[in-house]
Amino acid sequence: MFESDALFELEREPADAIDFAGLAHRPLADLVAPDWANALAGVEGDLRQVLSFLATEVAAGHQVLPSPSNVLRAFRQPLAGVKVLVVGQDPYPTPGHAVGLSFSVDKRTRPIPRSLANIYRELEDDLGIPARVHGDLSAWAEQGVLLLNRVMTVRAGSAGSHRGKGWEKITTAAVAAVAGRRSPDGSPVPLVALLWGKEAESVRPLLGRTPIVSSAHPSPLSASRGFFGSRPFSRVNQLLREQGALDVTWELPPAR
Repeated sequence: MFESDALFELEREPADAIDFAGLAHRPLADLVAPDWANALAGVEGDLRQVLSFLATEVAAGHQVLPSPSNVLRAFRQPLAGVKVLVVGQDPYPTPGHAVGLSFSVDKRTRPIPRSLANIYRELEDDLGIPARVHGDLSAWAEQGVLLLNRVMTVRAGSAGSHRGKGWEKITTAAVAAVAGRRSPDGSPVPLVALLWGKEAESVRPLLGRTPIVSSAHPSPLSASRGFFGSRPFSRVNQLLREQGALDVTWELPPAR
């Protein structure tokens, strides 16, 4: 997701217990859920190269977002449980905002980014669910909504700065793995892809016959050109039901 619409800067995140150089030498199975480790084995070398690149960014004095502990957060939930794929562009470039899940921020972040505020506005228009004051979307991820940025890191303050550095190959493999799952009888596993904007549309060729809900990006620059009024949440749930899957509960828990 091209998340350059953050409204203010926060304090730097606390130092992680491990840095990007350390991640580059960890077994893949220590970094992601076991079935994701199997699915991404073919691009493990590419992932290590990207993590090494991030270490050089930090060594050169740049802050990389999200933090090392969150960079692969989207792959912590099992691949087997994914039923909705949401593709973003790249993380929010404002320190303190990126948390490793596309469009999501830490529950303490105020105000929430404007793209997310627009998502909440459409959620209320679509399903009557009032907007939360927080932007923590982890409850969606826990239900099998894969919140995946096409490029999974960014240099602080510089949106799009890590495009073309290797993430695209890794996220291509991830999307292909999600879309390529099969049930024991050979039928596709229930899945709906939610594609917002041009960058998300780039994965369409990887999705095969996966049902797709698409529209303009929720960014303030494009939301009025097709995102508002697109009713993505009810449409996703309808498509899940048609495949015999349970709805996503889109209402988020209140802030605590």
